[in-house]
Amino acid sequence: MSKILIRGAKVLGGEPQDVLIDGETIAEVGAGLSAEGATVIEADGQILLPGLVDLHTHLREPGREDSETVLTGTRAAASGGYTSVFAMANTHPVADTAGVVEQVWRLGKESGYCDVQPIGAVTVGLEGRKLAELGAMHDSAAGVTVFSDDGKCVDDAVIMRRALEYVKAFGGVVAQHAQEPRLTEGAQMNEGIVSAELGLGGWPAVAEESIIARDVLLAEHVGSRVHICHLSTAGSVEIVRWAKSRGIDVTAEVTPHHLLLTDELVRSYNPVYKVNPPLRTEKDVLALREALADGTIDIVATDHAPHPHEDKDCEWAAAAMGMVGLETALSVVQQTMVETGLLDWAGVADRMSFAPARIGRATGHGRPVSAGEPANLTLVDPAYRGVVDPADFASRSRNTPYEGRELPGRVTHTFLRGRATVVDGKLA
Repeated sequence: MSKILIRGAKVLGGEPQDVLIDGETIAEVGAGLSAEGATVIEADGQILLPGLVDLHTHLREPGREDSETVLTGTRAAASGGYTSVFAMANTHPVADTAGVVEQVWRLGKESGYCDVQPIGAVTVGLEGRKLAELGAMHDSAAGVTVFSDDGKCVDDAVIMRRALEYVKAFGGVVAQHAQEPRLTEGAQMNEGIVSAELGLGGWPAVAEESIIARDVLLAEHVGSRVHICHLSTAGSVEIVRWAKSRGIDVTAEVTPHHLLLTDELVRSYNPVYKVNPPLRTEKDVLALREALADGTIDIVATDHAPHPHEDKDCEWAAAAMGMVGLETALSVVQQTMVETGLLDWAGVADRMSFAPARIGRATGHGRPVSAGEPANLTLVDPAYRGVVDPADFASRSRNTPYEGRELPGRVTHTFLRGRATVVDGKLA
């Protein structure tokens, strides 16, 4: 592999430096570097981050290749600056055996655009009744460490306790989709003033908060790790903050769309805004931003949920829940967290690379931008402003809530172990 010299980039938003990549590794970081024969990238004014890591991606393959494939999903990930993604288990068949997770892992290896770490199902078929083959998935070639029934809640407390006990043996983590099913039957959007005015079934905040409260107590009792997926309410923030104050081993994520969008958008009845958990109130949005800034919420995760056109271009009640997010996540975080002064770029690197890699144990990712480290890197032009056009997406699906919206920032280059997967804003 040839040498690449990134000249004048602000590493984690700091002072401009040069970064020399030699093969798969960062060879040198400093001022005034040179390298004979190296490809030079002039990066004045750009931010150099460690490659982004997404702990919550739906790649749909196997079974729903009409929505996304591992190849198209990892191309979308690279376009968004990601070098590693964790693929959720709600595929067809469900990723609840060693065979299925190894299939997803191998498809990721073949794609070449970013590393894919499968997430194993907690229960067989995501049915919540019987533990899946957690140990076998961990011992497989895929080396699964994160387990989740995302899309469904592990609502049985006994099953959840057993899962926490089981993964403790090998340092795994259970990632919970916190949704009490009895409280959300027929739910279409956030329960509140807007749902009442629109006559749509409400998804109350307590349905999320009650599960989180239960699970942090279970994690404390067992002495295991629990991760809260797509936390969305101010009350959930307070529960996680309380749990961390007690020393409970809990981590939490927030999605970009829950940092920006509110349930007021549902007044349009546009199904692109239909998502689980639902868009909440402005008060919740502000609480989530503050919690991400102060570390109560550990990471940003996209919950990239692609759907084919026919599953979203229909009446609200019949529409599927979910939004694509890999290609816009960093821009939304720049707008909601950096440009508001809540996070600097070093903080973005922590919430979108270092911390998710640590939680998911993504080997070689979330590493410092320093000599000797793997050259998994993302170069961002923060001064760029552009209108989101889903026709430009690498994802197979187009269900973005940001169509026509101007967002800041653009990923100009992504490097996976020294190989450029994105060059000048386009897939290599």
